[in-house]
Amino acid sequence: MPNELTPDTKRLVDNQRNLLEVMPEMMLLVNGGRGIEYMNAQAKRFFERLERAAAESAADKPPLRPDDFLPCVEQSIAGGTIGSGQALQINLNGMQFEYTLAPFHGYKGDRLYWLSLRDVTQQNKHIEELSHFHNSIESILTYKIKELKESERVRKSLTNELNILKEHLKKKPEAGTMIGSSKALTDLRDMIFQVAKTDATILITGESGTGKELVANMIRESSNRNEKPFLKINCNTINDSLLESDLFGYEKGAFTGAASQRKGKFEVVDGGTIFLDEIGDITPRMQAAMLRVLQEGEIIRVGGNTPVKVDVRIIAATNVDLTAAVQKGAFRLDLFYRLNIINISIPPLRQRKEDIVDLTTFFVRKYRNIYKKEITFLPQSLIDYLLSHDWPGNVRELENVIQRAVLMAKGNAITENEIIFDSMHPNGQPIALPEVSYMDRLAGNSLKDMLAELEKEIINHSLEKNKGNVAQTADELKIGKTAFYDKLKRYGISAKGLK
Repeated sequence: MPNELTPDTKRLVDNQRNLLEVMPEMMLLVNGGRGIEYMNAQAKRFFERLERAAAESAADKPPLRPDDFLPCVEQSIAGGTIGSGQALQINLNGMQFEYTLAPFHGYKGDRLYWLSLRDVTQQNKHIEELSHFHNSIESILTYKIKELKESERVRKSLTNELNILKEHLKKKPEAGTMIGSSKALTDLRDMIFQVAKTDATILITGESGTGKELVANMIRESSNRNEKPFLKINCNTINDSLLESDLFGYEKGAFTGAASQRKGKFEVVDGGTIFLDEIGDITPRMQAAMLRVLQEGEIIRVGGNTPVKVDVRIIAATNVDLTAAVQKGAFRLDLFYRLNIINISIPPLRQRKEDIVDLTTFFVRKYRNIYKKEITFLPQSLIDYLLSHDWPGNVRELENVIQRAVLMAKGNAITENEIIFDSMHPNGQPIALPEVSYMDRLAGNSLKDMLAELEKEIINHSLEKNKGNVAQTADELKIGKTAFYDKLKRYGISAKGLK
């Protein structure tokens, strides 16, 4: 063989080299699987880039080199896939490649192979991501289709039902009144108005959640003392010593910290009304002190000896069976008689279920305004469902159930799916229910919409807690007033309705 190429051969070699240098694929000339004879510019840049990346990362793992492809070439030669045009896949160093092999005869007659390489790592990653996205879209569409079918089923089932809400929204009871039209409630109202004008001591009894404080408010508003002071005291939230000094006052030096004389609630409210809630929980010592007030119309300040005359009407309330407490020796019989001159017993909700419709529509109106929900439909089937419950937590439980249902409602109607009854302990105390997942409530919404809904509920809750005080709410949430007003406007929240 001549040592130098002929002009024609050199021309053909140069033309082929120029063509290879501009090809976008990596082209390597392999000498029978034993070594790399040539690489085009694209291949050189690729392997040089891998070497630089490995050097910069200081990784222990060596970079991918051209000779690493020789085993796959030998395997393809042995497998007879040369020249078939079939694209094969190989994974090396965590990278994915597509390659083809074609035989090539050197000018010296030696057996060579063209190895065409394509790095498809990113391409395959994108395909995998698209596949995952496609599956996610399918899942979302499946869920939405199912939700739409369920909504359609509910809509069809509600089409022929009576809209209880539409009929009852025409009635707008005044704030602070007792909601309902049952005979039991009518008799209760009549009794309230009958005894309110007297100055007699009144004992309100009933289970927790029946509305004893509301009855006390109505008595005072209908009494001759309605323009005089009115104080409410929960007797079981204050310890014995503090309750005594709070109600009756104390003299200077009566105890450590008593730097001066102080009047108690009975003196401050002289001429007005005091509401003593949970009177059944006071201690024997306080029972004796209360008896003096009821019998003699006078109090003695803590640390003092001189009686002080007071003119106060007492309204007391308890969910304790005082008759049983007297029999057990836990409550004084003489105090019981003094308190029980007029007894107003509030019937539990299960004994006046006729009022459930009025109460439900009242609470729906209240909470749809607070939560800005367009609830316009209450089907008869839902009312039947509510009527089937015994309501151990009474009106307070019903309000909690409706508040939760309005918050969870996805359309303009409340269905049985949104009604979750409060479970109760045998002693009548509610068991904490598990929180409703925002993902369950907002499934299918975008992350932006989910966060906006959560922010809206936080603002509503904080404003309601602070009775519509914008400045106080903005301060608690650590947000500027201007930005806070922007959020109120964005979510259509009115602070005035919460004052």
